[in-house]
Formats: sequence, C-alpha cells, structure tokens
Amino acid sequence: MALSDDEVEKQIRQMKQFISQEANEKADEILVKAEEEFNIEKGRLLQTEKLKIDNYYDRKEKQVELQRKIQHSTLLNQARLSVLKAKDDHIKRILEEARQKIGEITRDIPRYQQLLKDLITQGLYQLLEKEVLIRCRKQDYNLIKAIYESAVLAYKKGTGNDCTVTLDDKEFLPPDCSGGIDMYTQQGKIKLTNTLESRLELLSGQMMPEIRSMLFGDNPSRHFRD
Repeated sequence: MALSDDEVEKQIRQMKQFISQEANEKADEILVKAEEEFNIEKGRLLQTEKLKIDNYYDRKEKQVELQRKIQHSTLLNQARLSVLKAKDDHIKRILEEARQKIGEITRDIPRYQQLLKDLITQGLYQLLEKEVLIRCRKQDYNLIKAIYESAVLAYKKGTGNDCTVTLDDKEFLPPDCSGGIDMYTQQGKIKLTNTLESRLELLSGQMMPEIRSMLFGDNPSRHFRD
C-alpha cells in the first residue's frame, strides 16, 4: 500500500528528529569525554609542573643553605684567625717588652757577672772544644775578663778537659745587644750564641704553650701535655 505524501513527510521528520537526537546525544557524549580527558590531562600537567617547581625550589633552598653554611664557616674561620692574630700580636708585644727589660739585669753588676760566668761555663760544656774565642759587648769586656778563667776552671773540674779561652778585644757585639756573649771555635767555623736575646727567644719558644695558657687559659682542643 503506497504512502501518501503527508505520511512520507511525517516519517522523514521523525527520522530527522531521531538522527538529530542521536547526533546531539553523541555530541554530548563526546563533549563529556573530552572534558574528562581535558581534566585528566590538565591534572597530569599541573602535577608535573608542580613537581618541577617543587624540585626547583628544593634545589634553590639547598643551594641557599649550602651558601649559608659556607659563609658561616668562612666568617667563623676569619674570626678564629683574627683571634689568633690578636693573641700572637699580644704575645709579641709582651716578648718585646721582656726583651727591652732584660737589659736591666746588667745594672746589677754582681748578678750580671755571675750570669756571664754561667753562660760561659754552659757554652764550654756545649762546645767541648780545646780552643774557644769569646766575643762580648765592649762595656762587658772588663767584667768578663775578671771571671772567664773561673768558668774555665769549673768546666775543667766537671769534664776533666783543658780549654784555652781567648777574650776578643778587637771585635765586639753590636751596640743594640742587651748583653751576654757569642762563642766561636775552629777559627770561627762554629758559633754558639749565648746573648740575653737568644736566651729569651729560646726560653719563650720552649714555654710558649705555658705562656699562652697563662695569658688566654687552657686550649680546649689540646689533649696532651708535655
């Protein structure tokens, strides 16, 4: 049975509505799916970028902390060096004051003469030579001339060895020398310095730990004592 034009038109409209509805539903489905995928991708990208940013700032924070530690260590070392320099400068000033004052002992003639005798005797024991030349300050020449033979006798009594000692009357110790003597053997090849300055330097070197302890207290990092 043939359909009338109205019925055909009606069926066409129904088919168009169905197709349109299907298309709309499909489009909605595609949009929802696309929205879901967009949100998933956006979340993934955000998480990735967030991790990058977190890692970047973690590295920056570590770099800043490292720089802070380096700066702190540098400043600490500089402070320690400054303290050490200040301590060394203070010790140098004290030793310089001591060096300037050691010359005062020469004003006490009997005491200074006994010291000269002891320095000569000690020097003879150290050298253990048969011939020794003594050089002194010009102003000490007569003091030493009066006592050096007794020092030789003390040396001979202690060692059983003879020694010929000559007192240099042509060349003397420099004017800035505080006192004491120089001793020479083997035509000047061997020299023993027994001036007051040299004795002070020797003594201060040996006692430097004790000097530092007296001035600044015990060093907490020092674990052994001589």
